[in-house]
Amino acid sequence: MEILWAPWRKYYVVSASGSKSNECIFCRATQGSDESNYVIYRGSYSLAMLNKYPYNNAHVMVSPLKHVPTPELLNDEELLDLIRTVNIVLSAIRLCYNPDGFNIGANIGRAAGAGIEGHLHIHIVPRWNGDTNFMAVIASTKVIPEGLNETFVRLRECINKIKIPTSSK
Repeated sequence: MEILWAPWRKYYVVSASGSKSNECIFCRATQGSDESNYVIYRGSYSLAMLNKYPYNNAHVMVSPLKHVPTPELLNDEELLDLIRTVNIVLSAIRLCYNPDGFNIGANIGRAAGAGIEGHLHIHIVPRWNGDTNFMAVIASTKVIPEGLNETFVRLRECINKIKIPTSSK
C-alpha cells in the first residue's frame, strides 16, 4: 500500500473532531486581517474569501458584509455589490487558472446543505475538463494540488491586474 502524506491536513482533522465554534467565519473576516482569513477581495458591501476546505483549487466564497441568511434581506446596493464581487472573482480565477467552467451557487437553509446557514454566501468552484483521477473513485479522496497560501497570493495578484468596475449612480 502506498501512503499519501498530507501533514497540512492535521489542523483540519483536529479542529473537525473538536467542538465546533458558533462564530461566523464571514463576520470574523469582516473584522480580521485579510491574510489570516484568506480574504482576496473587499467590496463596499461584500467580501470574497478562499474556502479553507475547498472542493477544488481557487474555491472562493463571496458573502455580504451584513449577517443575513437570505438575499431578500439585502438592499439593492448590497445585492449589486455582491454580484459585482462574484464577477470580479470569476475574472480573477479565469486569469489565474483558466478553468473550463464553474459551479456557482448558494445553499440557503440547512435543508439545502448550508454549512453556515446564518450568513448568506455564494460558492464559486472552478472546474476543468478531465479533472478526475483514481483518488476520488477508489479512495473517496479529493487531491488539491495547490496550498491555500499560494492560491491566496495568486488570486490577489490577479485581482490587482483586472479592471474592477466602479459604481454607477
